[in-house]
Amino acid sequence: MIKDFNWAMLKQPRVAMRALVAALLAANLVAAVVAFKPFGGSADDLRKEESQLQDQLAAAQARLAISKKLVNKVQTAGHDGDEFLRKYVVDRRVASSTVSEELNRLAGEAGVSVGQTAYSYQEIEGSDTLQMLTINAGVTGNYINLMRFVNLVDRSSRFLIIESLQTAAPPQNGQPLPVQFKLDTFVQGAEL
Repeated sequence: MIKDFNWAMLKQPRVAMRALVAALLAANLVAAVVAFKPFGGSADDLRKEESQLQDQLAAAQARLAISKKLVNKVQTAGHDGDEFLRKYVVDRRVASSTVSEELNRLAGEAGVSVGQTAYSYQEIEGSDTLQMLTINAGVTGNYINLMRFVNLVDRSSRFLIIESLQTAAPPQNGQPLPVQFKLDTFVQGAEL
């Protein structure tokens, strides 16, 4: 079609004016599209989009801050848990001797005597490294010294838990009171 176009016709004023009006109309349409609906959006659209993006950024930053706090809490809890285990839980290889030494030390401070002691280990469900050590110990002494012993066991640095205590018989005229203690503590490490 362009080959068939007659360039001589443009020399006629009427055709030239129509071509000029058509070109101006096309230019006006292009300017209107750009002015009223720019390709990047209108100024209001851009402000709304900016506001939405600012809200999304603020929400993402808030989630990030919460996540950082959670990470810090998890790390602190892990450190505190490890510190607790290091401080209060006895290694299984030395558990019997360590607990026996602790009971004898506490009995000496309280003025009571520790009799026969039996140890038994139970697995703790859900733990691969921890076991519960149950100690059955016979202790004799007067009432005040036994109460002092209970208090010392309760405050022991070896995390001893008094599960139960019972007397075998009521005391007779100043005789020492025999009490059977059942204590629990936790040990870590594999069984030998």
